[in-house]
Amino acid sequence: MSPTYSRRAVLAGTGAAAAAAATAALSGCEVARTADAPPSGTSLGRTADVPVGGGHVLSDLDVVVTQPEAGTFKAFSALCTHRGCRVDEVSDGEIVCPCHISRFAISDGSVTFGPADQPLPAFKLKVSGDEIMVA
Repeated sequence: MSPTYSRRAVLAGTGAAAAAAATAALSGCEVARTADAPPSGTSLGRTADVPVGGGHVLSDLDVVVTQPEAGTFKAFSALCTHRGCRVDEVSDGEIVCPCHISRFAISDGSVTFGPADQPLPAFKLKVSGDEIMVA
């Protein structure tokens, strides 16, 4: 014998599922995901493109490149460790996630403000002349 559901129960369940899907879509967040390092030798831009004390996000590669101090370059996953949203800004020495405003240090990817509680994974780099590449 199959279970019987009232129309009210079916509609309530459907409405709750639709509301959850809409909330997730509007927030721009996804289920937590991580970015793997791009292949070795992948160009991440020129040293002159990364400001000292700042950085830039390479959305197509899911990488954020920073220069915490002159001549020191770092690369991290651009996917927030909280819910997998792509970070979209490097400002005031921090990498910023737009979804829930988690912030990460440009020097080591550590969490400076939650809700994220894990650092951004770091990728190894090499600088050849004025080009930054994945090591």
